[in-house]
Amino acid sequence: MDEFLRLFARHGYGLLALIVFLEAIGLPVPAALALLAAGAASSLHIMRPLTAVVVAVVSMVVGDAIMFWIGRASGWALLGFLCRVSMNPETCILRSAESFYKRGKLTLLFAKFVPGLNTMAPPLAGSMRMQPWKFLRFDTAGALFYVIAYAGAGFLFSDFMKKITHGLALASHTFTILLWIGAIAFLAYRVWAYRQQRVYRVAPRVDVADLYKLSQSEEERVRIVIADVRSHGYYDAGAQRIHGSIRIEPNNLETEMENLPRDKHIYLYCT
Repeated sequence: MDEFLRLFARHGYGLLALIVFLEAIGLPVPAALALLAAGAASSLHIMRPLTAVVVAVVSMVVGDAIMFWIGRASGWALLGFLCRVSMNPETCILRSAESFYKRGKLTLLFAKFVPGLNTMAPPLAGSMRMQPWKFLRFDTAGALFYVIAYAGAGFLFSDFMKKITHGLALASHTFTILLWIGAIAFLAYRVWAYRQQRVYRVAPRVDVADLYKLSQSEEERVRIVIADVRSHGYYDAGAQRIHGSIRIEPNNLETEMENLPRDKHIYLYCT
């Protein structure tokens, strides 16, 4: 924290804007820590509180707006890229989509506080064709809430934070060892979790031509069910879909599965 304060004393608002912006576009930089330091710097009269809040919010909204428009233009491509480091990319996207399905635009008010969702929310909103003015309104409110929460904590508890960082400096060697142990343990966990989850990374697939041939046979046709499972925001009840298919809402699977036949082959298709 002392190092952050020294950086803010030298570079001020530009550094704050850069860190917040970089996190908003998906890079792993500590925006929350920067906001805490900015709040502490404001308490020590190194920065002006109102200016710091405005700079942070504007930088965050600009980064989110870029991600929103890229998501609007690229759809699943950007979402898949952001989730590629996840153990299960499809689950990564589905959980984010589920938040929008359940809470809609209100997701943007708390998305910044949820790891993973903070990066996914803007491009997901764009890919779901949320109106730009509505996105900016709710995203700005969420960014303001996030900035005030962390910067306010840094402002109110600046003395306490300095004592903590001073104590860590006195025990820097022990802290470094613990940090390495934690990093190794986390890496080991990721390797184990990857091995556990890799069976789910690729869903079994069937060629479209093969399924078409099955559907042309009277005998086979009665044994298959074709289901449209496009996510909320991509499914339009008035749009075309495969003839004879049924609709399954992927964010309401428990209820939907109760209505599925147990004696038929079920084929799913999405976006």
